[in-house]
Amino acid sequence: MASLSIRKLCKRYESTEILRDINLEIADGEFVVFVGPSGCGKSTLLRSIAGLEAISGGELTIGGKRMNEVPAAKRGIAMVFQSYALYPHMSLYDNMAFGLKIAGKSKAEIDAAVQKAAKILHIDHLLDRKPKQLSGGQRQRVAIGRAITREPSVFLFDEPLSNLDAALRVKMRLEFAKLHATLKTTMIYVTHDQVEAMTLADKIVVLSGGRIEQVGSPHQLYHHPANRFVAGFIGSPKMNFIEGTVARIDHQYVHVALPGGVQAVSVLPGSLKVSDTVTLGVRPEHLQIAAGGPIAARVTALESLGDHAHLYAEASGAAEGLIVRIPDDEQHSHGEALALVADPERCHLFDAEGQALVRVKLQQAA
Repeated sequence: MASLSIRKLCKRYESTEILRDINLEIADGEFVVFVGPSGCGKSTLLRSIAGLEAISGGELTIGGKRMNEVPAAKRGIAMVFQSYALYPHMSLYDNMAFGLKIAGKSKAEIDAAVQKAAKILHIDHLLDRKPKQLSGGQRQRVAIGRAITREPSVFLFDEPLSNLDAALRVKMRLEFAKLHATLKTTMIYVTHDQVEAMTLADKIVVLSGGRIEQVGSPHQLYHHPANRFVAGFIGSPKMNFIEGTVARIDHQYVHVALPGGVQAVSVLPGSLKVSDTVTLGVRPEHLQIAAGGPIAARVTALESLGDHAHLYAEASGAAEGLIVRIPDDEQHSHGEALALVADPERCHLFDAEGQALVRVKLQQAA
């Protein structure tokens, strides 16, 4: 196992900057997930760590050793890709043993490593089969097993579940969690799926446009996003945003004027002043239907999900519409007018630059 440190890392292709001023510390044994939209640089960052991309600037260390000029094969890492990359003519056993044979390991060492990895991944009864005889999930386990046999200090996973169907993705997420608990090895995992990030990570790194937007635990990113981008990216369904202006500020709340009324928000005002443009952020589970509420909305659709439902509505100031989580037995018709309100302690507020104001409860807990 090993810790990993990145300082002022950048990556350029000619005049195009892909990664900019990346600074990150990953502790020994930590499970870290890189997440962000397509093109944000998360896979490039992973490949830079692996040594598959040359770093244009900055420094990368693994286990305290500088790795900038160290070739990929000598970095003590193992990488699992989106594609399984298995040899179709080889059995599972030979696929998992191949790298060790190339490294000159003895037959006894190879057999012990393959059997151990196969047992961890519950594929020890399949070792004589060829890849074409396996399901997608089983093939992915073989690819992971091949990485385990190398006993790396760091595992790198590049969107390993993207080729699987939805049900199998859920099952394999649990397998990854169990694998990390068993091996206790440093793992870095790239995905565009923020649900995977929230369920797997000790620490999430949110990237956008080649920069790190925020680093923190799933709880921190969900409840205390640093800016509007992180707030909108983390959470499913996504956070609701409503444009407004500061109506007044008192010792407890910032009061935000919305098209339907005034909503109190429990945040520290910072440099805000009356009439400043702000954005109210509130998650679907924190919006409630209430007569006289400050958010005037009109129902556009209702989505039943079994134990609860999502009500979709349009509202002035909410360009992307609103989503409200409601009990599944609650009925509403298309076009129905509603008034909504949010708990002041659960709201988020973002200034004109999209930066989050500090929530009072967070400040009191600090």
